[in-house]
Amino acid sequence: MIKQEKIKFALSEEEYVEFFVLEQTRIGGVDYILVTDEEEGDGEALILKDTSKDGDAEAVYTIVDDDDELDAVAGVFANMLEDVDLKSE
Repeated sequence: MIKQEKIKFALSEEEYVEFFVLEQTRIGGVDYILVTDEEEGDGEALILKDTSKDGDAEAVYTIVDDDDELDAVAGVFANMLEDVDLKSE
């Protein structure tokens, strides 16, 4: 198994959360990443969208919560990761 990259997200100046990056893609000029809280097994997965502007020093990611966008991007990730079952709750 390939070890996933672990990245740290700042929720505030004092609060951070870490996720493992399963995959990334670019659709319509927008970058998306599929992340999970567990390196192996069943974990919570999120699709994050890069909302930063060109030239920003750091990327800004937001959770994709639009149902149509989420379904479309989840379909792309499902095709990329055949052994991962993406279920929405």
